Amino acid sequence: KKTRPNLKSMPLAQLSTHADAAPYVWSLVLSLGMVILSIPPLYAARFKAQFEMSDMAALRAMFDRYPAWGKRASWAHQNSFESFTLHAPAALLAIVAVLNGHTLPFLAVVAAMAHPILRAIYLVAYLVNVPPLRSVCWALGLLCSGILYGLCLSAMV
Repeated sequence: KKTRPNLKSMPLAQLSTHADAAPYVWSLVLSLGMVILSIPPLYAARFKAQFEMSDMAALRAMFDRYPAWGKRASWAHQNSFESFTLHAPAALLAIVAVLNGHTLPFLAVVAAMAHPILRAIYLVAYLVNVPPLRSVCWALGLLCSGILYGLCLSAMV
C-alpha cells in the first residue's frame, strides 16, 4: 500500500497530473469529451431538417424530418449520455482508490483509456452506419467500464 497524498494541499488542477490518478482523470475528461463531440452532428441534422424557431417548442418532434444519418446522430448522442453515466463513476472510483493509496493493476489503466477511444470509434461508426463495428465498440466500451469497477472494488476490499 502506498502512502496517501495530502489532498488538502493539492490544487484541483494538479489532480490530472498526479501520477497514479492521471489516467483515470483523463479517461473521465475524454469520455465527457465524447458526449460533447456527439452534439455537432445532432445539430447539423436539425439544420438539415430545416430547423425553424417554431421547432424550439418541440425539438423531439423534428426527429421524423431528420435524414437517416441525422437519426443515427440523435441515437448516438443519447447513447453517449448513457455510456458516460456508467463510465464516470468507475473512473471516479479509480481516482478515489489511487488517491487513498490502493494500487490498481495496469489493466485498469488500459480499460480506462480504451473507453474514450472506443466511444470515439463508436460515434463515427454510428454516424457512417457500420453496425458491426458500432456494436463491437459499444460492447467493448461497456466491458471497459465493468473491468474498471471490478478492479477498483477488488483493490479497495
